[in-house]
Amino acid sequence: MTTRTPAEQEYVRQVHDLAVTHLLPLVDKSVEGRVNRPLLAAMGELGLLRGLFGGSPDEPPRDAAAMQLCLLRETIAGVSAEAETALALQGLGSYPILQSGTPATVERWIPGVVRGETVAAFALTEPEAGSDAAALGLRAERDGDGWLLHGEKIWISNAPEADVYTVFARTTAGAGARGVTAFAVAGDADGLSGEHLDLLSPHPIGRLRFEGVRVGPGDVLGELDAGFKVAMRTLDLFRPSVGAFAVGMAQSAIDATLDHVSTRQAYGGPLAAQQSVAHKLADLATQLEAARLLVYTAARTYDGGASRGEITRSAAMAKLFATEAAQTIVDQCVQLHGARALERGHLLEHLYRDVRAPRIYEGASEVQRTIIARELFKERNLP
Repeated sequence: MTTRTPAEQEYVRQVHDLAVTHLLPLVDKSVEGRVNRPLLAAMGELGLLRGLFGGSPDEPPRDAAAMQLCLLRETIAGVSAEAETALALQGLGSYPILQSGTPATVERWIPGVVRGETVAAFALTEPEAGSDAAALGLRAERDGDGWLLHGEKIWISNAPEADVYTVFARTTAGAGARGVTAFAVAGDADGLSGEHLDLLSPHPIGRLRFEGVRVGPGDVLGELDAGFKVAMRTLDLFRPSVGAFAVGMAQSAIDATLDHVSTRQAYGGPLAAQQSVAHKLADLATQLEAARLLVYTAARTYDGGASRGEITRSAAMAKLFATEAAQTIVDQCVQLHGARALERGHLLEHLYRDVRAPRIYEGASEVQRTIIARELFKERNLP
């Protein structure tokens, strides 16, 4: 197991105990594809949502925000992927507000997010624009001292049920990524509507339509036409933690498979006695440990105040490797379980559906490779 400090190990133990005792019963009562508000409220009461921003029930220092977030997501993912996803979406949707909102906007939304009463969402993707922010088409048209939003967002987690959305819209036509602004938009705003989408991944996700949704100057996050920076600062923090989510799922899959092959009898003995099975698990465990190391390195790079380029490259490497490795690990654990792992409700069946999406959201694996290569060339002053 990758070395953690004693304080980090104690934090993991506390989070694990809280998740098993208080969160799992609420997960069992959830409706797939819908926001689980009782679960979020419990996370708020337990102080877990505070950990999204470098805090916890015992108020750890804020200078360990990324590592704290990774430990939090990895630990909860090892208990329940649904609970982890609900927690993470709160952070992704609200961090741009905390990071770049006015004091009044922060006060309006963040306390409710931390208490688990306000559901947040990150609305970047559009039907014709995913990771390519320069292609965003949602228009923000001037209206007095504010703007009217027109257009559509799709595959937005927690939509259309969220209470607040971080929305990225085009404020300057023809300016590419430099013409995008981030806004905090209330979920009940006039002109905002949406619908649920049914995807392989079981967490809530949907489509949003903006028909003259008005936002004022106080709703701007960061600077006008600088929304891309807001998005990138958010993703630099959250991408390593996506890797941590993947690590937690992969660890859960391996743990279940070790138990299974130790008791499943085949050819006169336990499956674990088959060299091919033992060697497969050895390879999977090695991939898992390598992924965990990359995630922790990226988190410590962020917390250590490294250059923006180092942080971005390390975050991309962690997300790329950990999500790809977790996909392989879960798939092979399903193989070692056999048909029982495909039954609805089996742990591996849940993990098999949950593990696929992280290779796409917050920048697909192909985008992460592009980011890594770009930073490598930058370091050598090459075009």
